[in-house]
Amino acid sequence: MDITDFMELHEHSLQRRQTAAVTFPSSVTQQTAVTPLLAKLSKANLETNLVPFTQFNNRYYKSSTGKQSSEWLLSTVQSVLKASGVTNATVKAFAHTWTQSSVIATIPGKTANIIAIGAHQDSINLNSPSNGRAPGADDDGSGSVTILEALRVLLTDPKIAAGQHQNTLEFHWYSAEEGGLLGSQAIFTDYKNKGKVVKAMLQQDMTGYVQGTLQAGKKESVGVITDFVDTGLTDFIKKVVTAVSLLLVWVYWVGMLT
Repeated sequence: MDITDFMELHEHSLQRRQTAAVTFPSSVTQQTAVTPLLAKLSKANLETNLVPFTQFNNRYYKSSTGKQSSEWLLSTVQSVLKASGVTNATVKAFAHTWTQSSVIATIPGKTANIIAIGAHQDSINLNSPSNGRAPGADDDGSGSVTILEALRVLLTDPKIAAGQHQNTLEFHWYSAEEGGLLGSQAIFTDYKNKGKVVKAMLQQDMTGYVQGTLQAGKKESVGVITDFVDTGLTDFIKKVVTAVSLLLVWVYWVGMLT
């Protein structure tokens, strides 16, 4: 994590961790609202979006193909929103001082308080960052298409479509995470300076690969990061993981917090 240009945000986050700003649910209770969405999830959609996303030579944040892949992603999210017919949902590019933009999709709720779900869109070949091949299907094309599918499915929920959920939902595709979490730091520095309230954030990184685990005779599992995170949110995520199928965690999590 490169905090060179984001020292103020880093110090602010250290202070915030000393207090519990949000109380998370003690149990999963929204099965009735979430269950109808589950049948709408499509593994084929994940593959349909992942294939072209990995065909860019790389998605390095300073490369021309990194810029092109970000533009492709923005266009793809725009298509998802248009197909949904939800007129209050929007998406925009978040420009940085480097070549590749981040992408942010927003579904306004009853309040401006934000629930964010994110993934990083960039990839890197450490031997040749700008020119080397780095398809990044796992790291983190998988997370990128996972939250894209979550967005598509959530937009089919009448309550979400009508803006009747409590919090504003945001889907973030970060640029330059391989450069030191630069894209997310830029976005949340901007949010801090504007006084925006982010109640919770869940990052999806390298999702959905279970074949090797199953071939080894082990059960599917989800890894939950426990250092430098909010303890209350982490405990809640564990409850969600325990309660639902692994592939549905991200849809259930957003549904629980809206």
